[in-house]
Amino acid sequence: VRSCLGIAPRLASTAQRGAFDSLEPFDIEYFRALLGDAAVLVPSETGHSELKRFNCDWMGKWEGRTACVLQPSSTAQVSALLKHANERNLAVVPQGGNTGLVGGSVPIHDEIVLSLLRMNTIEDLDTRSGIVTVQAGCVLETLDKHLESHGFMVPLDLGAKGTCTIGGNAATNAGGLRYLRYGSLRGNILGIEAVTADGSVIDSLSALRKDNTGYGLPQLFIGSEGTLGVITRLTVLCPARPKAINTAFFCMPRLRDCSADLRPRETNARRGAVGRRVCRQGCD
Repeated sequence: VRSCLGIAPRLASTAQRGAFDSLEPFDIEYFRALLGDAAVLVPSETGHSELKRFNCDWMGKWEGRTACVLQPSSTAQVSALLKHANERNLAVVPQGGNTGLVGGSVPIHDEIVLSLLRMNTIEDLDTRSGIVTVQAGCVLETLDKHLESHGFMVPLDLGAKGTCTIGGNAATNAGGLRYLRYGSLRGNILGIEAVTADGSVIDSLSALRKDNTGYGLPQLFIGSEGTLGVITRLTVLCPARPKAINTAFFCMPRLRDCSADLRPRETNARRGAVGRRVCRQGCD
């Protein structure tokens, strides 16, 4: 098999498989009874090309051999799947859009892939505050276009926006093109709903900009990459979409001149989103 880079993908890891049990036919029957036949993909019935997008990373460097791909559509289904996997000692890899560049979202061996792509509903948007409630499998570009029709925007923009999911963005604490203007995604996520490995649902889906009641659990899950649980729903604070965008291009003889030269211009540009591209010319 050749990747888009023209090289054969490598196995995701040379690490030992671990003391996990193997998937049995009765497990598949349970999954299909819960999700339906169309939401359960197994290698013996599904073509390699269809499973490749779950097994291979976005750069085509790493490839796993999943025994099963599960595609739930609700938090309750995710909870039931993880509870069953925990009781059966089955390894699970949560996966969003699978656009990561380091192989973190692909199976290492024959783990179950828990794909959240069917959990793509934009549940609510408060047009007064710009707070949106969305399922974790919603594609970033789809969410941004929905917000655009209401005068808002996602405080995050990536080259993979047409494929990556907002839940995956939160799980990896993605940065992106709008970081300097609107801050980190961590700072714009108000609440999270997540499911832990034993199937327990953690509901910390606050829509308050200031909430000092108890532990800040959402901050633990942001950047955790599925190690603490699977993010299923989020509330995100979205800024107003600027009516105009000004793009400036500066050429500097030395890199250290950039900060001093751009500082006064940044003050004048705070009313709109400004894209700045700095070109290093004549620098070693």
